[in-house]
Parts: sequence; C-alpha cells; structure tokens
Amino acid sequence: MEFVDLKKQQIEIRSEIEFSIKKVLDHGRYILGPEVFELEKTLAEYVGVRHCISVSSGTDALLISMMALGIKRGDEVITTSFTFIAAVEAIKLLGAKPIYVDIEKNTYNLDPNKIEEAITDRTKLILPVSLFGQCVNMDSINKIAKKYLLPVLEDGAQSFGATYKNRKSCSMSTIGCTSFFPSKPLGCYGDGGAIFTNDDELASKMRSIRVHGQTIRYHYSSLGLNGRLDTIQAAILLAKFKIFDNEILLRNKVADFYTKELNRANLGIKTPSIINGNVSVYAQYAILVNNREELITALTKNKIPTAIHYPIPVHMQNEYRDKKSNLPVSEYVAEKILCIPMHPYLQKNEQDLIIKSIVNAL
Repeated sequence: MEFVDLKKQQIEIRSEIEFSIKKVLDHGRYILGPEVFELEKTLAEYVGVRHCISVSSGTDALLISMMALGIKRGDEVITTSFTFIAAVEAIKLLGAKPIYVDIEKNTYNLDPNKIEEAITDRTKLILPVSLFGQCVNMDSINKIAKKYLLPVLEDGAQSFGATYKNRKSCSMSTIGCTSFFPSKPLGCYGDGGAIFTNDDELASKMRSIRVHGQTIRYHYSSLGLNGRLDTIQAAILLAKFKIFDNEILLRNKVADFYTKELNRANLGIKTPSIINGNVSVYAQYAILVNNREELITALTKNKIPTAIHYPIPVHMQNEYRDKKSNLPVSEYVAEKILCIPMHPYLQKNEQDLIIKSIVNAL
C-alpha cells in the first residue's frame, strides 16, 4: 500500500502521458514551449481568473508573488505557523518578518478572528494557507484586508481544485499560488507551480520576475530569478488535468468512507471538518489522535503508511523560532495530527484494512 499511489494513476493515463512528452521531444521547445502557454490558459479558465503564470515550484510561486508585491526587509507578513515551511521561508528570504497567527480548532486553517490584533503599521501582507485541501475562510480574511488596505496571498499548494462558496481556490485573493509537486492533487513528475491573479500589472511583473526580471531579451527592468516551468512538465500537467475533476470526486468518496467509519467507531478520533459550502480536494486526510505513536506502530505492522503533517510548528523550528508567539492551538494540533493514506485509487479492501487496523489499535 502506498500513502500516495502515483503508479496506479500512471497506469490510467500512461499512453496520454507518453504522447504528450513525445510531442515536446518532437518540437524541441523545452523552455516556454507551446504547452506552457496552453496550460496557463487552461488553468486560468478553470480557476476563473485573467492570468495564470506557471513557475518552477510552489515555493518560487510564493517568492515571485511577494517580490511583485514589493515585500522587503522590515516588512511584516501575517501567516500561519502550522504549515509546510515554504511560505515562511519565502518571507524570510526577502528579509521580511513572519507574524504568526493561530489556527482554527476545526479546520487547522488560519483563524481570521486572530488577524486584526496582529496588524501593525509594518504589516504589508496577509498570507493564509489553505491546508489539507480545504480553502481558508477567504471572505473573513478579505474583509479584514480591505479594511486595512492590505493585499492577500493565498497559499493554495494543497487546495488547488477546492471550492469555497462556489469559487475556486486561488481565485479569491490579490494573488493565489499553488504547487504541482508530484504528491499534490494535481502534480507533475518533478517540481512545478503556478500563480493566479486578476491584476494585469502584477501579472506582468511576475512574468518578468520568473525570467530574471527580463522584459525584452537581455533587457532587465527589475530583480528576478530563474523561475520557469519547463515544457515537459506542462505537457504532463495538461494530460493529468483531463482526469483531475474525477480524481477530486474519488478523493471525496474515500474521505467520506473514512469519516463515516471512524465516527461510527466512536474512538475519540477527530475527523476532518469541512465547512458548509466548501469542497475539499483532500490533499491529506488528517485525524487527531491522543496516542499517535501507538497508532503509527500498529498501522506500520499492517504495512499501512502514515505521515505527520506537521510535527513541529514553524515558530518552534530553530531557524524560525519566535518565543513571543502564543499559538496554543497550533502546538496542540502538531502533537496529535496524523495523516493516513489518501489518493483517488485506494481500493475498497485497502480502505477497509485501514479502518479495521485503526479500530483494533484503539
């Protein structure tokens, strides 16, 4: 059993993938080839925004976005500590200071009720993360941002394809970013990412930044980096995108089964809380358990893989430590969170084994 089974997915679309790669090999335009621009058009229409800028990774998507927004040394960026390191890493690479806000107890996403008290005259951006496949409460965050004239950058690395009140992740803020890391709900066969916006000026800046700040060949108008998505990865993503919506349905089917069976077993496990009006893509299926290590041991004996996302909040990591942060929910969740296998191709017998093993262990 695999935690995320990319081999099963590849069996489904192997011929389409090979055909797409062959097209790139035949035309030979490996950097910013036609598939890159086709992908950008396709994803912009899917998300419902004017611009999609494909980039080399989800981390670079965040970095390029903040560069375009002018985030610099001395600025403060409000974000979450209970997340993958990339968002905070990008903030610090620009010399800015992350200001950590605690998370909601039910969704593990940034708590909008904690944001205003963290805003100062140095605050230049709100950066929420839509964790585990569910969009953060964008309406509440946007309302606060509008009040204080702040841009919002959604980190949708785990939520691409999710909907919030019938709107797609990455469409509801000043800028939205996602990742195409292979294990993501829509992933390529290497690193990749994308940026989404309706702002024409920001889109132009970000397209320039991803090619070293270049506007015309060998003419550089700003500081940039090498942040392009290569053509082969774009071709792979176009092939995988054809089955993406169906895979979201399959992920939700697995999640619904897990939730029903775990709640029925009455084991004291907290299952995911999906807010009414939201559709999650279940990048992870995360549960809270009191005796995590015992459960991991029991599942491992049955050859069931698990993962802890995330065992140590960012504000407790050496490079990012902030002793002044008061984040009790983040710290509590980090001690108890556990993710079990989640992908569209989990067979019924595998799902049954996972549930049976959890019930027997607890």
